[in-house]
Amino acid sequence: MIAPKYPENESARLKAVKSYLLLDTLPEEDFDNITSLISNVIDVPISLVTLIDSDRNFLKSYHGVPFNESPRSTSFCGHAILSEDDLFIVEDARNDVRFKDNPLVKEHKAIFYAGAPLVNADGFALGTLCIFDTKPRVLNKKQKEMLIVLAKQVVQLFELRKNNLELREVREELVQQNEKLKNFAGHVSHDMKMPLANMIVTSDILKKKYEEKLDDKGIEYLGYLKRASFTLSEYISNLLEHYESDKIEASFESFHVNHLLEDLVDLLQINTNCDINFPEEDIVMVCNHVALEQILLNLLGNSLKYNDKENTVIDISCFMTDNFYNFSITDNGVGIPKDKLESIFDLFSTVGNLDRNGNKGHGIGLSTVQNLVKSLGGTISVASNFGEKTTFNFTVARPEI
Repeated sequence: MIAPKYPENESARLKAVKSYLLLDTLPEEDFDNITSLISNVIDVPISLVTLIDSDRNFLKSYHGVPFNESPRSTSFCGHAILSEDDLFIVEDARNDVRFKDNPLVKEHKAIFYAGAPLVNADGFALGTLCIFDTKPRVLNKKQKEMLIVLAKQVVQLFELRKNNLELREVREELVQQNEKLKNFAGHVSHDMKMPLANMIVTSDILKKKYEEKLDDKGIEYLGYLKRASFTLSEYISNLLEHYESDKIEASFESFHVNHLLEDLVDLLQINTNCDINFPEEDIVMVCNHVALEQILLNLLGNSLKYNDKENTVIDISCFMTDNFYNFSITDNGVGIPKDKLESIFDLFSTVGNLDRNGNKGHGIGLSTVQNLVKSLGGTISVASNFGEKTTFNFTVARPEI
């Protein structure tokens, strides 16, 4: 018997093998299906997916044997990964000086062997897809091609599994980082709320107490201070609302859509010329009332704020399909530039338009709306003709009854 040599790139090859995190893992159906298929089609008692570790041959899938590893020093696969061919074949190990005294041959009757090296994109032979028989064999062309093709498929499964693990790690890391960001934003926002409230109150006190001693410019500066404080306070409130938007509980209430819209119009305290056309049919919805209220308040508020027409017109429609409530809100406002439509729901993305009061948006509201719509099992989209109109379409999943 001749023990297999180590490849010249053994250190790098081992690093590649371990990067897949497959050593000492349990059997998986995807690999077992392949070894079972090969055994049945080629009619061999043993078929394996192996990984060559530093001193052992780990069997990721082992069809026809009761063990999942063997010494590398006696493995046929250790020789196979040294081959530059697509397939390493030993037709009768009893007549091969490398294997005739091998325990696998003498004790387990491993007479025939064919192994296709599992070579990854970097050129490292990780292991083999191999078959054994207890008698001499000669493979035909189709059988050889099958082994080679399925070996490539095994490598693809390795890569897919590795990518999935990496994506899972990235996702978990993002979740952790996002949670840290939420906590940071929450602490900072709450800590800033009180000083801002004090600034607003202080500016009012200063104006009342020293109004007669201040000139027009001084009064104007106090007004700037108060408005800036309100703007920052609103920004913080929106930021907190955004980070709380993915914590909406799955609570359901039954209510009339038009009744909700009537309440929202009262809350908005509209002081401009405005026509709001409600849905023709006042359907009864069952969903999270609070979440839908926040969505509609934000969208209607934007329609009012970002409107440059003498008379604001907002058309609202709502209808039911089998699985969703479908909303559409169209206004005759300033519209959204075409190059901004794709990013309009991104956090901190702004169009650049000033609202009726000359203020610029914070880029938080629509991101919050999207989060809320997703929490209700729906989707949201936007269409706009710049300078003419904007339409937001969104859905809310109907609960199963």
